[in-house]
Amino acid sequence: MSTPTKTNGTGLEDVNIPGQAFLREALTSCTDPLKAIESFQVENGVLLPSLRPMLPLLDLHGVRRLDFHTSLMEELRDKLIAHINELGQKEPRERDKMLKELLVKSFPVVRVKSLRPVVMAILRNTQHIDDKYLRILVRDRELYADTDTEVKRQIWRDNQSLFGDEVSPLLSQYIREKEHILFDHTNLQNLFFQPTPKLRRQGEVVQKLANMIGSSVKLYDMVLQFLRTLFLRTRNVHYCTLRAELLMALHDLEVQEIISIDPCHKFTWCLDACIREKNVDIKRSRELQGFLDNIKRGQEQVLGDLSMTLCDPYAINFLATSAIKILQHLINNEGLPRENQILILLLRMLALGLSAWLMIDSQDFKEPKLDGQVVTKFLPALMSLMVDDQCRSLHAKLPPDERESALTTIEHSGPAPDAVEAYIQESAVSSILAMYYTLHTARIKDRMGLLRVLAILSVCKDDRAYEDPFLHSLIALLIPMCDEFATEDFCTTLFDEFIFAGLQRENVTCRHMLKLLWYIHQKLPPGRLGSLMKAMQPTAAHNEHIHKLYESLQERIGSAASTSASVSLSQTGSEPLIPLVETPATPQLPGGASPVSASLSPVSELDSSPLKNLPPPPPHFATPTP
Repeated sequence: MSTPTKTNGTGLEDVNIPGQAFLREALTSCTDPLKAIESFQVENGVLLPSLRPMLPLLDLHGVRRLDFHTSLMEELRDKLIAHINELGQKEPRERDKMLKELLVKSFPVVRVKSLRPVVMAILRNTQHIDDKYLRILVRDRELYADTDTEVKRQIWRDNQSLFGDEVSPLLSQYIREKEHILFDHTNLQNLFFQPTPKLRRQGEVVQKLANMIGSSVKLYDMVLQFLRTLFLRTRNVHYCTLRAELLMALHDLEVQEIISIDPCHKFTWCLDACIREKNVDIKRSRELQGFLDNIKRGQEQVLGDLSMTLCDPYAINFLATSAIKILQHLINNEGLPRENQILILLLRMLALGLSAWLMIDSQDFKEPKLDGQVVTKFLPALMSLMVDDQCRSLHAKLPPDERESALTTIEHSGPAPDAVEAYIQESAVSSILAMYYTLHTARIKDRMGLLRVLAILSVCKDDRAYEDPFLHSLIALLIPMCDEFATEDFCTTLFDEFIFAGLQRENVTCRHMLKLLWYIHQKLPPGRLGSLMKAMQPTAAHNEHIHKLYESLQERIGSAASTSASVSLSQTGSEPLIPLVETPATPQLPGGASPVSASLSPVSELDSSPLKNLPPPPPHFATPTP
């Protein structure tokens, strides 16, 4: 038999240690295989004279030679790895020279699985690995899988597609986790906006990405390119959240190599502190305004990253909630919106965040100008609406008076001001403020105030009132108001004027509405429940999870109906009379289309790798490499 090539061996022959090839040659060319094996054992066994006498004793105890040598090898290997790690802590000049010599001598045995940890320890402590070693690691799937992250970083820096393959599953997992919180029908406690910024960035995906990036500016820049491109392709705002969380995770780890040169760091850090404390004071407002005002000519591309940071739903939630609080403060103190500088700053940042996708898509990095009429006309109209609600609330606490009650109803319970409805159709900032005032009225269970705003939300610019974070929060606040669903005016406003206007959106019909019906179906009139269930019925275009949830809801409704009938029978002692309720026809969309047939489930980016077939990113406004 011919001598095998080096590629077929384990590399032991390369370091002058008899290995597979030597043993195969010895056994095929000898006359007595047993003597050949014994000779091999004597020549390659433990050579220390002090250990030789122990072998017969171990034989008597049934300890195999293989077990003995394996145990000895593992002990020596662990000591050698510990010594290599100590060497890695020494001065660079001394360390690099010794590690390079060790790597040259040991790398040939990298395919010997029991010796591989030693080679990997040397590679892990080597700051700059020669390309010839990295190429071998990349070509061999098993070696690459066993390679430490510190070594993989050096591979990824020059192999963007391979890095994308590693990052892609993490991005998919991150989106799944966010959507699970938003859509889980059993989730009434861990709501989307409840976790603190610190807690959110302790999540598994963010921490894994931070570990993969380490202190490499190039890898950090690659991740930002992935996030920008995916945000452009999907319009999914969770990628904006991840961009901010990743930067702050590196801030927590004090990775100065990155945070010191990311122009968004201080702005994101200051905004994060405001979100954490749920407040923006004079000092921090000046810092935030200073960042926006001091963007120099030639650095306008930074606005792209700043807009992504402000497009984060958690940032939008903070800005809008803070603006509503300031408006309430102005009402109580008879102030004007245009005179409050913090309010103007919040609206300015809100406008920048809401224009993120358009700015990055067009590559036109200019801060959108805040419409002055939003401050001078829309906000006063919104404040008048808020005053009406406060007057009704105050009147409810006074002693009953029929005449005063009639006046209050006439003066403070009519439709929302025309200016409010007009501006939310034209301005994204106005839409967001109206949406968050809706959440405020639901939170304090102001029934009339809620209905007045809900009646006009369907006309919000770009259908912003049907975005997942808002609907998630609204449904969570409506569920405790379940008794209101027994009244016709409440159902008419909520379902006919708001929900049905957005039925063409898959997330409205098959996600949030099913969750709402899960908890309030017992309070709905039978006719209304029948029409809603018919409108929510999924089609073949919807995924299996939607079908199972719908079937579970049907069973839940049937079970509740059976229980109610049993209770009625036990109380009357006779057969219950169950009236036949005609099911109203499914609401029609313009053009006669059924809302369910129009609600085709879009192909989610999670159906496959989010970086699969990723188009080249636009000219990016990346962090400059020092």
